[in-house]
Amino acid sequence: MGRALTVKEILNKKRQTFPFDGKWAAAFSQPERTGVWFIWGRSGNGKTSFVLQLIRELCKYDRVAFDSLEEGDSLSMRDKLVRHGLLEVGNRLHVLDGEPMDALSERLSRRKSYNIVVIDSFQYTQMTYKDYLHMKEQHKDKLLIFLSHAAGSSPRGSAAVGVMYDATLKIWVEGYKAFSKGRFIGPAGEFTIWDEGAARYWGTE
Repeated sequence: MGRALTVKEILNKKRQTFPFDGKWAAAFSQPERTGVWFIWGRSGNGKTSFVLQLIRELCKYDRVAFDSLEEGDSLSMRDKLVRHGLLEVGNRLHVLDGEPMDALSERLSRRKSYNIVVIDSFQYTQMTYKDYLHMKEQHKDKLLIFLSHAAGSSPRGSAAVGVMYDATLKIWVEGYKAFSKGRFIGPAGEFTIWDEGAARYWGTE
């Protein structure tokens, strides 16, 4: 049984956060560096572009592993990495070529392993919600970021819906904007992924 905490202890607890500024802070404030983030959206709305921009930002603070289950180390993935300037982050980003969840979990358990891992996509992991909870419990000191396909405005599949509800930061991508739906929301609450595309989609040109 865990120890009960007083309100003062909770308020005085030191927490590690990402010192986001500018448009990142405006959308997502300064979220904790551990936990689960969940990003979902329909195809063609800018989800991959957003995630690659997010990875570039996170590489300022720590190393990032990107487990590319859908595209692996394909030519299309290489082109996206180049387009979004990921070559500039050097050894701070490592792309894993479709690494299964058991192998990824083992990798994360090693000493001095990655503290941030991006998994694309949740559906390709073939995890149940119970599998997810086990992985989350094993790696409490990590930041796990899952991408997800969408069915309408919801994540696709009941397990993905469960992860979305459990995540500390939930990000819905639509019309080249990313909207914070989780526990960390900045003053704007949204992040524009591509100005021209967003203006066209939302009718603000």
